[in-house]
Amino acid sequence: MTALDLSSPVAVVGTGTMGQGIAQVALVAGHRVRLYDAVPGRALEAAEAIGARLDRLVEKDRLTAAERDTACERLLPAADLADLADCSLVVEAVLERLDAKQELLRALEDIVDEDCLLATNTSSLSVTAIGGALRNPGRFVGLHFFNPAPLLPLVEVVSGFATDVTSATRAYELARAWGKTPVACADTPGFIVNRIARPFYAEAFAVYEAQGADPATIDAILRESGGFRMGAFELTDLIGQDVNESVTHSVWRSFFQDVRFTPSLAQRRLVESGRLGRKSGHGWYDYAHDAERSEPHTAEEQQRPAYVVVEGDLGPAGELLTLIREAGIQVREEDEDHGTRLVLPGGGQLALADGQTSVEFRDVVYFDLALDYRRATRIALSASQDTSPQTLAEATGLFQALGKDVSVIGDVPGMIVARTVARIVDLAHDAVAKGVATEEDIDTAMRLGVNYPLGPFEWSRRLGRNWAYALLDDLHLRDPSGRYAPSLALYRHAYATDKREGSTS
Repeated sequence: MTALDLSSPVAVVGTGTMGQGIAQVALVAGHRVRLYDAVPGRALEAAEAIGARLDRLVEKDRLTAAERDTACERLLPAADLADLADCSLVVEAVLERLDAKQELLRALEDIVDEDCLLATNTSSLSVTAIGGALRNPGRFVGLHFFNPAPLLPLVEVVSGFATDVTSATRAYELARAWGKTPVACADTPGFIVNRIARPFYAEAFAVYEAQGADPATIDAILRESGGFRMGAFELTDLIGQDVNESVTHSVWRSFFQDVRFTPSLAQRRLVESGRLGRKSGHGWYDYAHDAERSEPHTAEEQQRPAYVVVEGDLGPAGELLTLIREAGIQVREEDEDHGTRLVLPGGGQLALADGQTSVEFRDVVYFDLALDYRRATRIALSASQDTSPQTLAEATGLFQALGKDVSVIGDVPGMIVARTVARIVDLAHDAVAKGVATEEDIDTAMRLGVNYPLGPFEWSRRLGRNWAYALLDDLHLRDPSGRYAPSLALYRHAYATDKREGSTS
């Protein structure tokens, strides 16, 4: 099965931001495009707006003037749905209401040919439910573009329960022919990206609600240690707090209020107060022109320790030993298996975040996971009220000697990056086990859809297959609400790995 021939006209119904973007993608790919909107005059306005964007592409030498002119000739506003009768594809991008989408698609089904592919760009509704109103739901598929559609490469091709394989394949090949990177997924709440990305926001908000750290510090740790393009607070301010919370609520409700997807009360209060982010001038941050910039907590300079003693295997943080030696600090090794820890000169311990808390142990400081300890510019430390000032100072001085800014947060089990990554990995394994998508498509979707530095399975392979399970299991013991309970899929994955290595634990 191949993509639609360029001679086949396509239509976009709904001329908001997404509708215009999808129309532009099809137009630049070489199709004749029909634009329809139920509000009189909107289709013509949208065509003019698309033409203006094509003009800007010419100014940036991304399109020739001749290509722009021929593209504009292929773009036709439609006055009536009947004008779409000869289209081979119709994509609806109307408001996110099930009844509105179903009514539109029933009308289209009476107008277009039987072999016309019908698609929705919904991001929050069930493709199966929308298609359930059709006489022939087999030709209906989800084509979820990301905003802005002309720029972002990812398209989730979503098969509803009744979608024919041939229809899904046509849609997949069409997206690829349009220069996009398609990923195939089953109809599940949030599809791939909006399902698996929930912990990125949820864990940042949870740390804030527990008074573990302020938004600027959490964002800085996610960026400078975790390698994420943006932190959760600044990203939701950019998206719009109302929009992000709406998606979270949609996924939560669709999973029958599964505790793993519980929305944030702090974000609810933000939305209720009208602080919606950049678009309202205030969200987690104040965007007034004279507002003082929020800065992350950064520890004061401390003296470097003369040496550290490493006991056991540092696991994902093993690279730190090389960095410590390169900084001129002596590393003494003891042949003891006490897990991932360093012993500081004062006798205190420094351990990689593992889902436990500092208060449980005598004089322990935890440090957070980093995507790349060499390239990371900031490291988070976690200590309890019982941690000695000397141990915290020595731990701070150690990482400062490696050229890192240090942020000290509260006694947060799993800290920030570690618990976020572990939960993302868990949801990804769960999605594969339930037939939502393949490992490769999930990794692709998370890298392209939300700019993650690694896909969940790339992270899992780098950190070790048992890492996420062990951390979440410890977190679950400390928060037995079910939020951190490892999925059966992650348990099976970790156990199978241990068994192959000869362990029965």
